[in-house]
Order: sequence, then structure tokens, then C-alpha cells
Amino acid sequence: MPGTHEPLLAQVEHVRDPRRVRDLPLEEGRAAEDYEFQIITVPRSSSVGQVRAALTDEAEYGRWEHARTRRYLGGGRKVWLRRRIIRVQSTLGRPPTV
Repeated sequence: MPGTHEPLLAQVEHVRDPRRVRDLPLEEGRAAEDYEFQIITVPRSSSVGQVRAALTDEAEYGRWEHARTRRYLGGGRKVWLRRRIIRVQSTLGRPPTV
């Protein structure tokens, strides 16, 4: 059936504490602690359609954005996805001290 793809068989690594990870794709003026990362290792045997469908799903439903792709000599790829961590501060006033 055209337009359907088999699921992508890839290794997924979720990085919430990126302080120990070097060489992170960051925006100018941002710290590594402002993002969480998901690193997807794509095997050589995966088709372009499988990878595209998997990354589209992550971007659409998980709110991930593409940060970097590296291709290796054996044909494998490593895709870095990132999303900003939104820190919320309370807008409620402090209770009066007695």
C-alpha cells in the first residue's frame, strides 16, 4: 500500500541532564540546561521514508525540533532533537507573614 511505512527500528536516548554531554547543538545565548535532548541512532538499513515519518511524528506530537544530523561511514545516522524546557514561576502572591 503506497504511503505507508514500517516503523523505524532505531535506538532512542533521552538526555535530560546535558551537563555531561559535550558538543550539543545550542542556540546562541542559551545554556545546555535550557533544553532537553533526544538522540535517535538510525541504522543503515532504514529507508528515508521511515526516518522522515518518525521525525515528523516526533516534531508534531512531541514538540521536538531538529537540531543536528550526523552521517557515519557505515551509512548509519545520528539525529539530535531538542526542545526547550519551560520553567513556570508562580504568579500567586506570598501569604502574609504573622
